[in-house]
Amino acid sequence: MKYEFSNSLQVLAEDVSLRLFPHIKLDRIKCFRSTGTSTDNTIARCHGLGVLMQEAMGVGAFYALEFIREQFDDLSTEEKAKTVIHELMHIPEAFGGGFKHHDIVTDNNVDEAYRRYLECRKANTRIDFFWVLREQKK
Repeated sequence: MKYEFSNSLQVLAEDVSLRLFPHIKLDRIKCFRSTGTSTDNTIARCHGLGVLMQEAMGVGAFYALEFIREQFDDLSTEEKAKTVIHELMHIPEAFGGGFKHHDIVTDNNVDEAYRRYLECRKANTRIDFFWVLREQKK
């Protein structure tokens, strides 16, 4: 496998984070395109630096978002944005190295987050998407 930092995906991920996910520390996430994977079903992955490794290294949480070129690059602009949102949604509000699972990161929640993202871009506003989800459940 080869990994290459992707400035265009980094810019998108930072914009989405600023508008929807205020808990994400922008200097602690990086976006990469990968090539040469043997998987056919995975479009992207979120990798976190686990708590034990953070302790061993004396550093805080860090997340790398990997977008698999062979599956990702042919997606529409909308599907690429939704994939970025999906991967960012895995990063929990504690920003501690763990992950939100697919009981939260669902297609419906990603679609709603994408809709809210477009609204925020148009109005140049920001929200806390996880707060919105909690309020909807009340």
